[in-house]
Amino acid sequence: MQALDWTHFLMVVVFIVGYLAIIFEYNIKVNKTAAALLMAVGTWTLLFISGQGEMELNVETLGAHVGDVSQIIFFLLGAMTLVELIDSHKGFRIITGMIHTRSKKKLLWIVGVFSFFLSAVLDNLTTTVLMVSLLRKLIPDPKERLLLGATVVICANAGGAWTPIGDVTTTMLWINGQVTTIAVMKALLIPSIVSMLVTLFLLGFRLKGDYHVAQDLDKHKKEPGAKLVFCFGVGGLIFVPIFKALTGLPPFMGMLVSLGVLWLITDIMHHRYENRHHLRVPHVLTKIDTSGVLFFLGILLTINSLESVGILKNIATWLEGHISNLAIIATLIGIISAIVDNVPLVAATMGMYDLSVYPPDSPLWQMIAYCAGTGGSILIIGSAAGVALMGMEKVDFIWYLKKISLTALVGYLAGMLAYLTLAAFSFA
Repeated sequence: MQALDWTHFLMVVVFIVGYLAIIFEYNIKVNKTAAALLMAVGTWTLLFISGQGEMELNVETLGAHVGDVSQIIFFLLGAMTLVELIDSHKGFRIITGMIHTRSKKKLLWIVGVFSFFLSAVLDNLTTTVLMVSLLRKLIPDPKERLLLGATVVICANAGGAWTPIGDVTTTMLWINGQVTTIAVMKALLIPSIVSMLVTLFLLGFRLKGDYHVAQDLDKHKKEPGAKLVFCFGVGGLIFVPIFKALTGLPPFMGMLVSLGVLWLITDIMHHRYENRHHLRVPHVLTKIDTSGVLFFLGILLTINSLESVGILKNIATWLEGHISNLAIIATLIGIISAIVDNVPLVAATMGMYDLSVYPPDSPLWQMIAYCAGTGGSILIIGSAAGVALMGMEKVDFIWYLKKISLTALVGYLAGMLAYLTLAAFSFA
């Protein structure tokens, strides 16, 4: 037992060191994916060399965890390829071309609502990259774009929380069976909308007058088949939960079906033209963020190792003993996700609470989906969308903290209050 205790201690040390490396990757100049992969291999190695047979730590156990994680990995790869394929065809200009207003307040609301609903179909990271790219074409002055960029992050995070394909944390909960499609959409749509509306209302007070909007969007090159690829791409993303409901197959299978169909369509359209190589899937695959996918692999395998020896169960027991209210626990997890990455937080929560105790679509999982999805908006480093904005627009951490964080926190808490209010009425 003593050896096992030391193994647990060393695993926690490896996890903490790895996690600190992930948090401070910009300071230490080491990519977070390297830290995540080393952390995963380190924790699993400690388990294997400990020789504790009671935990069934063998190749079959590791293989089972890899099988579970691979479902999320294949899902993400398929989704990222579909989105990149649409973008390479300039398909998203069908949406972005609708924005023409110069009014600061109107543009704030248009950008926010667009980001919210677009994120529900795509994901918060892709939506942020897309909308910020649009804003850079619309508004030449970087300083004038800052507030709108922050709006995109908050609304994209809120919009991604209420659908299974809108945020990677909700996707994780969905794939692993903690939430189901219709139930999570019904439960979180209104809270997410409330969070968005409160944020837009508060930010709108700061804006007056008009922007000097650039009018050169139509000058950009158009690609053949843009509308067809856009329709089939977005339709393919929407089709994934429908495919799961009809067949019972895991969601990644539906994503692979959608990717296969669009791959077939684009090959038929472009194979005769040498100058369209960049519009075909093999080229698009070279543009996928592979390091991001490997980061998820490392994080999820690390969490699985901690789960296997009961460390996460002990944390859950402590939380239930000291903070018995699940709503408070979920709210705290959301606030913590503003400081650390929400993917390992949700993965840890999934390991802490058993489905036999908290069945699918229980309030705990719905609150976790909402809080982890929207809580990251409180700080710019708290979500993939925020980090993307930071990189694209060189947004300063302190500026976001002073100008946006309190507004994001109020919107986050307003949405959580809306969820608890609706839940109280539904159980009354």
